[in-house]
This record gives sequence, C-alpha cells and structure tokens, in this order.
Amino acid sequence: MSSFHCYSSSTMASLSAVSTAQTRSSSASFALVPNSKPRSKVACALGGVVAEPTAVTCVSEPLLLNAVRGKEVERPPVWLMRQAGRYMKSYQDICERYPSFRDRSENVDLVVEISLQPWNVFKPDGVILFSDILTPLTGMNIPFDIIKGKGPVIFDPVQTIADVNQVREFMPEDSVPYVGEALKILQKEVDNEAAVLGFVGAPFTLASYVIEGGSSKNFTKIKKLAFSQPKVLHALLEKFATSMAKYIKYQADSGAQVVQIFDSWATELSPEDFEVFSLPYLKQIVDSVKQSHPNLPLILYASGSGGLLERLALTGVDVVSLDWTVDMAEGRKRLGAEVAVQGNVDPGVLFGSKEFITKRVHDTVRKAGKGKHILNLGHGIKVGTPEENVAHFFEVAKDIRY
Repeated sequence: MSSFHCYSSSTMASLSAVSTAQTRSSSASFALVPNSKPRSKVACALGGVVAEPTAVTCVSEPLLLNAVRGKEVERPPVWLMRQAGRYMKSYQDICERYPSFRDRSENVDLVVEISLQPWNVFKPDGVILFSDILTPLTGMNIPFDIIKGKGPVIFDPVQTIADVNQVREFMPEDSVPYVGEALKILQKEVDNEAAVLGFVGAPFTLASYVIEGGSSKNFTKIKKLAFSQPKVLHALLEKFATSMAKYIKYQADSGAQVVQIFDSWATELSPEDFEVFSLPYLKQIVDSVKQSHPNLPLILYASGSGGLLERLALTGVDVVSLDWTVDMAEGRKRLGAEVAVQGNVDPGVLFGSKEFITKRVHDTVRKAGKGKHILNLGHGIKVGTPEENVAHFFEVAKDIRY
C-alpha cells in the first residue's frame, strides 16, 4: 500500500509559478516565497490510502472565497467590474450580430459566451454573470428596455401607490430561467478555478430607475416622493427588498458562489436619509439571505460612498467594495478588520502606461494589507480601455505575493 496525496490544479499552478518566479527578477514589491506550502483547502472524494495513485476527484475552493473568509492566501484574488463588455473586441463582434442588449442578456448561450470572454483571455479569479440589475423588472410587471445611446427606459414610471400596487413580487424561476441556466453552465465551465459571481440591484437604486423613468442626474422625482409621500416609496422599497432576496437565493442555488449588490445611487442620499431609505432594506436582504445561505459571501458596492462607508458595513455584508475616491488604507481603518474590502483602482488608470498601472496595483494591494481583500477597480471598466492594458493589470495582480 502506498500513501496517495491529492493536490488541486491551482496548487500545482502556484508551485509552478513559484519555481518560475525564482528564476527571474521582478520589480514587484511583494516577494515570492519559495517552497511555500499549498494554501488552498482541498477536499478529495477519495481519501486516506489507496492501492495505486489513480485519478482522484478533488475540489478546491476558489481563491476569492478563501480570501473573503479570512483564510490564508498567497495573493489577493482579482476580477473587474464590467470585465465582460464593450472594451473587448470579441464582445463588439457579438453586438454587431445582436444589437439589442436585452437579446444578448436574456439568451442563455449568449450570456454564457459573453461571461466567459474575459475568463478565456485573462483568467480572472471571479467570473461574473453577464446581465443587468434591471433584468428582474419585466417579471415584476415593470416594462423597460435598454436603448443604445440612451440607456434604461422605464415605459410606465411608478408615481403613486396605485402604481406600486401593480408591481408584482419577483419569481425568478418563472421570470428569468435563463439566469439560472446560465449560472449552472458557468459553474461547470469554470470548475472552481475561479468563483462564479451573480449580482442584483439594491432596492433604492432600482426604485430610482423606475420612479425617474431611467437614468437621472438630479434624482428629483424619487426625492420628491421620499420627502412628500414616504409611505409610497417605502411600499415600493419593501417589494424590491423581498424580491431581491429571492433573486440572490435563486442565483446561489443555480451556481453563484458570491453575489454582489449594487446600490449605485444610494450615495445620492444624505447619511440621514440613507438610514431611512436604503440601509433598512439592504439589512433586510442580507438577513434573509443569511438565514438560508449563511456561507454565501455578499459584496456591497455603492459608487461615491466615502461618506457612507461605516453605514455600508452595518448592512451585514461580508465585503464592502470601495470606489477610487476613497484611500484604501483609510477605508480599511474605517471599516475595521472584520469586513473584507474590494477595489479600488481608478478605472482611468488602465489608460495609463504599463509602468503606471503596475505602480497603482501595487499601491492598492499594499494599502489594503494582507488578506480579506479582493483586487478590483473602483468602478466598472471604461469603454475604450485597451485590452492589452487589462491583460497587464491581471498579469501584475497575479504575480503579487504577500
């Protein structure tokens, strides 16, 4: 009888990377540690002692999950918001064949293909579903479209309690089965080499779109409703909170290993009003999800959130995603050690030189400190970003070692 040891493919890749790195010089400020022990947790279907070292099925936890959970990792995991999108030539080619965004985001085959485009090229540590935060609206009896050059258009904006009463509670398995099917396929394709991410819109942000009738600069309509008829807004927010909790659970049951909540417009609220019209509903979602899916990591992102950081942490999410207007080191101090952070390189940095990109990536990781950090941008990647610069970003990120 011989002892048989099982190693994951990611562990073997890490060992190979260490060996290769020892033979070359690097300008990175993070040193590769030779002969480091494999750090990813591996569970084997066949354990103990076997007669011969035959093939064994092993399941390794993705780096991103280990980092969020505070386990020891050799480097920060990395992915980019909007990493599947218009900066990629392969995505532009699909857009020429399928001009409608909804056609692209509501077709299982296209959703899978687009979601995997950055995975096939850059191998990020997170593969996020190609979709939109407004995707559930049709299933809630809120007709909408996303029009090229204009963005989201809500055909019948919500204005009264009668309008709110027409909004249905979201049943994802009936309304968006393509989301569940796509997530199942993505989980099989990625095969735990990276974490599969789903996402939803937060109640206040969704309400902003359906009340304003689309995107807005001043948010006067939703604020008028909030400050003159708060009961109407609260009734709508309650429906969105209940529905988005269901949507997160559906995504998790379909294969999402992490879910990000986008509260893009919550920072249009004062801290006092955030505590009334956003925070309670975010907490409601998190509490509901954690009751049934206690181990599902939840990320919360709100653009321009420097004035709300401490309040974002009160939602109970596992990770707070910082935008680039917050110094990462200061954000860490304000949030405390228990909360993981994500971010927060300025997307504009990717238009700079490779040397500049390298410096900013290293600065961000240094300020974030060791562990409980997901390297990302502070916002979605911009249209026109050079693909070769994105490739360099990932290369630099993956070469870092704590």
